[in-house]
Amino acid sequence: MTKQWANSLTGRWCFLAFSIFLNSCSNGLTVSTNMGSAIWTASAANLSNWLHWSLGNMLLIEGVIVAITNLLLLRKFDYFRLIRNLLYIIPFSYILQGFADFFNYIGVPDLNIWFRVILDIIGLFGIAAAVSLYQRANLIMHPNDDFPYILRFRFMHGSAVWSQWTSYIPPIILIIISVIETHQLVAVNFGTVYNILTQGYLIGWSDHHFFSKLHHHLNYKY
Repeated sequence: MTKQWANSLTGRWCFLAFSIFLNSCSNGLTVSTNMGSAIWTASAANLSNWLHWSLGNMLLIEGVIVAITNLLLLRKFDYFRLIRNLLYIIPFSYILQGFADFFNYIGVPDLNIWFRVILDIIGLFGIAAAVSLYQRANLIMHPNDDFPYILRFRFMHGSAVWSQWTSYIPPIILIIISVIETHQLVAVNFGTVYNILTQGYLIGWSDHHFFSKLHHHLNYKY
């Protein structure tokens, strides 16, 4: 694979397709292990528990709200960017559930706790690697990952770590509100804390080591 092909429009679409598959599969694996999911997924699960809406629908609603927030951060109403965010979030919300159901079917939730911890860590790394790929391809992006990407290059001087940590503030607030209302905490475990502490670093690492020939394709000034 040459650098020229990796950064061609064809190459970027191929990386996007692979990243969507990797992201859905990895998220589904973390849900199935029940050892803690990524923070946005955990916030959607707690909201779902509070409002009694399905997880898929809650992920979709969260994604739409974040997509609109992204436009406010860019200070312009970019219809094309909004459509791209929605094109990602609509299928992703339900494909993730499909992978989770598959991993449940093959018995992942019944494995020894240490195997599930290992699988959870693998899943969380897969999420970070997938985010790195489709952020660099920058064709269609999950709004929850577009959010720290905008923060990273518009406000955080390119820091994957600080932008990622800043982007966790809204879902953490949503989890706190949900817990206050329900007196229950769901989908938060070892993996959630691990995700908060490491995802920014893992995305930065993946930028340089995971299909490193693909570079960032920015389409706005920052």
